[in-house]
Amino acid sequence: MSEASPTQLVIAHQLPPVLEQRLSAGLPPGVSWRRLAPERAYEIPLDATVLLAVPPRGGNVVVPEGKPPGWPFKLRWIQAVSAGVDEFPPWIYDVETVTCGRGTNSPPIAEYVLASLLAVEKHLDDIWIKDAADWKPRELGTLDGKTLGLVGYGSIGQAVAARAAPFGLRILATRRSATEGATGENGVQFVSLDTLLAESDHLVIAVPLTSATSGLIGQAALAKVKPGAHLVNISRGRIVDHAALLDALDRNQVGFATLDVTEPEPLPAGHKLYTHPRVHLSPHLSWSTSERGKASALLFAENLRRFLAGEPLLGIVRADLGY
Repeated sequence: MSEASPTQLVIAHQLPPVLEQRLSAGLPPGVSWRRLAPERAYEIPLDATVLLAVPPRGGNVVVPEGKPPGWPFKLRWIQAVSAGVDEFPPWIYDVETVTCGRGTNSPPIAEYVLASLLAVEKHLDDIWIKDAADWKPRELGTLDGKTLGLVGYGSIGQAVAARAAPFGLRILATRRSATEGATGENGVQFVSLDTLLAESDHLVIAVPLTSATSGLIGQAALAKVKPGAHLVNISRGRIVDHAALLDALDRNQVGFATLDVTEPEPLPAGHKLYTHPRVHLSPHLSWSTSERGKASALLFAENLRRFLAGEPLLGIVRADLGY
């Protein structure tokens, strides 16, 4: 990547005001910063070189049905604030370089995963008592000695493994580039998807949504799951077939499900997942922290430094893989 001059750099962005202040802090002198209204998020200024983009989830950003006339204008780099890029239109890859927020949300998501595992093992829904009459013993579960299966071992999977290992969990993982039988950090064993499904007590979906992973966990995959397993999805709702999951829950093939993502979002009123007794459903917030945007700001600042210096950027997205 060729070096860029900060005195000539115009950054267009789609950030809401709450993130604009954090990510604009510390910009090099001479860099221009222009906010795009959500309904005109792809009306790129003709002198803009960089676009800081947010996913259109929830209608926060309006994406044109077709490629905007003149696209990609003078853009050389798009930085997506999200780790997943499945919601962006395919024509963003007309731009020379596209990067994503890979790794920025992994720590809070990994904490959510560990919390969900402990909530199920320790029966946190119903152990609390309000009266002396409720003072009764209850057998609780444990993570120690159980098997954790990570479907996907990117930044999030690695963060989960690092936090799970001290609990004494045996950790299995699938990864596109890993050799079956190999061992990684924190004692992670790389296995086939079938092996992982059959042996995992807790099954975490952490792969990006692509054409290859859409519907990956459907009726056939769920039939191979270890009976009574706990399924956790913090990736994308379309990776898990909801109807097949509900059937597996009702047959006790799956013992419990923790879902932070669904398809669509939100689910329609009255959907069975809202009230199923063995489902924890949260509104796509596993990434959330009280310091929203801090990690994204640090990544953007580092990538902007690299861009200005002509150095390779972090979190480059491959159009052929979709992540």
